[in-house]
Amino acid sequence: MKVVLPDGRIPRRWYNILPDLPEPLAPPLDPETNEPVDPKKLERIFAKELVKQEMSTKRYIKIPEEVRKMYSKIGRPTPLFRATNLEKYLNTPARIYFKFEGATVTGSHKINTALAQAYYAKKEGIERLVTETGAGQWGTALSLAGALMGIKVRVYMARASYEQKPYRKVLMRIYGAEVFPSPSENTEIGKRFLSENPNHPGSLGIAISEAIEDVLKDEKARYSLGSVLNHVLMHQTVIGLEAKQQMEEFEEPDVIIGCVGGGSNFAGLAYPFVKEVLDGDNEYEFIAVEPKAAPSMTRGVYTYDFGDSGELTPKLKMHTLGHRYHVPPIHAGGLRYHGVAPTLSVLVNNGIVKPIAYHQTEVFEAAALFAKLEGIVPAPESAHAIKAAIDKAIEAKKEGKEIVILFNLSGHGLLDLHGYEEYLEGRLQDYEPKDLPISNALNLKS
Repeated sequence: MKVVLPDGRIPRRWYNILPDLPEPLAPPLDPETNEPVDPKKLERIFAKELVKQEMSTKRYIKIPEEVRKMYSKIGRPTPLFRATNLEKYLNTPARIYFKFEGATVTGSHKINTALAQAYYAKKEGIERLVTETGAGQWGTALSLAGALMGIKVRVYMARASYEQKPYRKVLMRIYGAEVFPSPSENTEIGKRFLSENPNHPGSLGIAISEAIEDVLKDEKARYSLGSVLNHVLMHQTVIGLEAKQQMEEFEEPDVIIGCVGGGSNFAGLAYPFVKEVLDGDNEYEFIAVEPKAAPSMTRGVYTYDFGDSGELTPKLKMHTLGHRYHVPPIHAGGLRYHGVAPTLSVLVNNGIVKPIAYHQTEVFEAAALFAKLEGIVPAPESAHAIKAAIDKAIEAKKEGKEIVILFNLSGHGLLDLHGYEEYLEGRLQDYEPKDLPISNALNLKS
């Protein structure tokens, strides 16, 4: 039914996909010059070691022993389960497995990179970390990591989630963090968006801008990011490296699935398996699932764009809806982002990863079914992967084909019950852009 690894099998290295990509990754551009950004500029925003890792072409990077010990303390290695009740209910020849990152003390995969980032910040004498958060899972993870490392943390939380998920901000505050709804009155960027719309629901793009503006006012502060950039995705590969060991106790997967906002939890599970495909050693089907309300992979444009709404970040080449795209306030707050990780964009472009999109009602329907059958209430973000796994298992039944499905259940939904309440009472609203005026949304100089 499950495989739980001993502490000694926590991975000792993170996997860096950069040297194995099918094409070179386009460099981030300085918005002032449109030339590749000087790493020294990035060091004013990020810890120096993270900038070094972001640019590194080493295939594997050693996990500091102190971080490995903390991984053990917060619940790594996480268990891998077989969803036998779901299989029986679907009456499918498919066999379904899931890696359960909700077993960590903060309830999601985000703690994997939060601990690493806080560790490097502490070593460099950084006194304060500032970040954004959507659903609150990333903010919670960094709040705990800061508490464990003795670093102050400030979180700008997208206003829609701040109001929908009140206990997320309570948890962050228990860990000692400051939490502000974004857009906020703390920053000039926040004030600007509030002047345009006093009831602005916020977005990850706006919250990122506020966090960076905050950091640039304080020499002892640095920005900490929960997804999109390569060093973040690399830290998450502990998930897939553990899963590879655990699946050896079961069988080889055929299909690997994860949800995508910025791309960290999908990459965390999938990238160690993607390496085998890129090396020509194996064949897997990779499915990346996003909401129809923020369809960056399925309907976005592959181009250079800002990572934030206030145009403070370097420009990244990625699938994007435009940094000015107004993301509707769906309950999967962690997926409410206008772009996607540049490395994942390369894999989508090369046909290695297949993107699909769902409405939130069908996602919650799959989540509720999974909870009844397997006992775990999944986060709305993770439920996107569950929906795709169910659809794939039904497809296998129609085709009479035995397949092995592995997906990442990246977090539990025990602090997302307001969304489930709206689903149960039939009050969920589905959002899908009828038209995407990409050129207007991008608002980029030629």
